[in-house]
Amino acid sequence: MKQFAFDIVNAETPEARFRADSQFIRSLVKALRQPNSFYYPFDSLQTISRLYAPDSTFRIFTWQFKKDNLMFLQEGAIQINQPDGSLKLFPLFDASMFTANPLDSVRTRLNWIGAIYYRIVEKKWLGKNYYTLLGFDDYSENSNKKWMEVLTFTPEGEPRFGGPYFSFQEDSVRKPTQYRFNIEYKKEAGTRFNYDPSLDLIVFDELISESNQPQKMDTYVPDGDFEAFQWKNGKWVHIQKGIFTVKLKDGDFPREAQILDDQGKANEAQLEAQSEKNKTKAKPNHQ
Repeated sequence: MKQFAFDIVNAETPEARFRADSQFIRSLVKALRQPNSFYYPFDSLQTISRLYAPDSTFRIFTWQFKKDNLMFLQEGAIQINQPDGSLKLFPLFDASMFTANPLDSVRTRLNWIGAIYYRIVEKKWLGKNYYTLLGFDDYSENSNKKWMEVLTFTPEGEPRFGGPYFSFQEDSVRKPTQYRFNIEYKKEAGTRFNYDPSLDLIVFDELISESNQPQKMDTYVPDGDFEAFQWKNGKWVHIQKGIFTVKLKDGDFPREAQILDDQGKANEAQLEAQSEKNKTKAKPNHQ
């Protein structure tokens, strides 16, 4: 499995990456069928994000398949923690390429907006659990995205992605409530988009076009200010820039590394580093 996972990202040809992806999925499902597999960490799979929910009710695997130099697909699965140790698994199918407006709909595992998740934030409201997923998307040849998505479960246990959870009601210029949130930015730009437990906020860079071309998302870079979301009454309420200040911790910058940190958790900076590495590989050699 370790070699298959590595080759999904690093194999030179699309055919080799496709074979590795198919072999990895079959091997993963076989391993997960072992009793009590929920507790096995799979910590040797350094190109696969493996995140446990804070309450250990489920974990989510996500990874990226590079179809060609212009198309990246995310794949994934949610494993439910079963009391008897049996396997309950929900495969996730990336439908983002067929989606005109991904910000306005509740989605199932069959039409998921794909991302490689690096953080799960658990919140509660009126006795229900809400799991906010923060993820990275190697979106295009020239730009990346980071996603913020709320995961809930139906009474039957089926996962549901999105909902009217992103409010801009406190902004000076109000916008409609969104069902999920993302930022898109220049490929080479390092951006912050993560949960800060000391502030109890999800903090992210404010972005501006470095070439004064606001219609071109691949020109957006951080401007040094920050925005945030705060959990209030069952919604993430947007906080505009300038209301608070954030000091980055030492080492909080993009670096060339594996997509998981030293504790085996997906790291947003490392995901971006891998994206830049992929881009460098994709450049043709001119002779």
